[in-house]
Amino acid sequence: MTPHRATTPFTEPVSRPPFTLGAIPMSISSESPYDLVLAGGTVIDPASGTNARLDVAVTGDRIAAIGEGLAANASRTIDVTGSTVLPGLVEGHTHIFQYVSAVGAPAEEAHLRRGVVAAADAGTAGASTFAAFRKLVVEANPLRIVNFLNVSVLGLIDFRFGELLNPDTLVPEDALATAEAHPDIVRGFKIRLSEDVVGENWEPLLKKSVALAEQAGLPLMLHIGETAEPLPVVLDYLRPGDIVAHCYTGKPHGILDGDRVQPAVTAARERGVLFDSAHGKSNLSFEVARRAIADGFLPDILSSDTSARNWRGPVFDLLTSISKLVALGAPLEECVRRATVAPARLLGLDAEGYGRLEVGGRADVTVVTETDEVTLPDAAGNTIVAPRLEPTVVLHGGAEVDIVPWRGLQSA
Repeated sequence: MTPHRATTPFTEPVSRPPFTLGAIPMSISSESPYDLVLAGGTVIDPASGTNARLDVAVTGDRIAAIGEGLAANASRTIDVTGSTVLPGLVEGHTHIFQYVSAVGAPAEEAHLRRGVVAAADAGTAGASTFAAFRKLVVEANPLRIVNFLNVSVLGLIDFRFGELLNPDTLVPEDALATAEAHPDIVRGFKIRLSEDVVGENWEPLLKKSVALAEQAGLPLMLHIGETAEPLPVVLDYLRPGDIVAHCYTGKPHGILDGDRVQPAVTAARERGVLFDSAHGKSNLSFEVARRAIADGFLPDILSSDTSARNWRGPVFDLLTSISKLVALGAPLEECVRRATVAPARLLGLDAEGYGRLEVGGRADVTVVTETDEVTLPDAAGNTIVAPRLEPTVVLHGGAEVDIVPWRGLQSA
């Protein structure tokens, strides 16, 4: 694996439509201890340090074995030779409050059917809309969903209207009460600090947000890009465990000074502040990412920032976001780490078995295959030509998921 200087604080089967990469060979055995074996793929599980060609056996909703020669004892075998077998992906930053927020993408179609088994909505719901979020999103979708609660009671209803332009919409008591009543869902808070969201009140709003996060004992996620002040000024307010979203933004006040990552950014990471790639419609610059990766700066969390306005492009899905960073020089295994075990730990989902492949653990598996080279865009419309990772088998609790084709094919 290529060395780099980046550090992270986290040392009923259903039928599938014909797949563009070709049919997957499958065999049936009349007597065996395993319901299903994924045979011959390269297993990459950063949580355990596994990177080897191994079979993965599943019985019921659990992983029954990981090792060599398991196919002989399988009721059913899927040959995944030439593919990479990953833990089910964990999306650390998305917007899936569909039907209530104009920015909400459909959780199951945008995520689960593209290899993501758990996801964190990043601030689409506020305290006043949380009950609807829980009922319409969390309880209505099969994948595991948590969230960062927007510090504004309004949440993110529409990108055109800043939810904190009226600073009185930040009501700490409401945010704290919601977090306390729903600890299974609320895993942090979110503030968007762009000038069109907070106006001139960025500093008092940020201070209040940090204070309420401190009182709740939860992290604060901070959206950067077009902030009123340079990033080093903002970073001074953040605590270990807080998260800076959109670390590869090409908008003003980003992480770079020329070709190098700013010393203040490095210092913030060294004291425990986390950085999230969060592609989004307007916040991934290939040039910024290329320079930062070359300088050894990988995100702590690799996320897509999916929303209704980008899930058909330029973001598409989490695997496409991974593909882009790999094409820009980030090691695949490190990208997988930042889209599985790292966000699972940040969100407290590792305790539920997410983000890893282990015997006796959840049978959540995403098998990916590298496609031929395609043209991939960043947020500004710049493009690179590179291979793309495509999910070819997805298991969620041991059951096969009906995969949908890459949405980029519709615009190709």
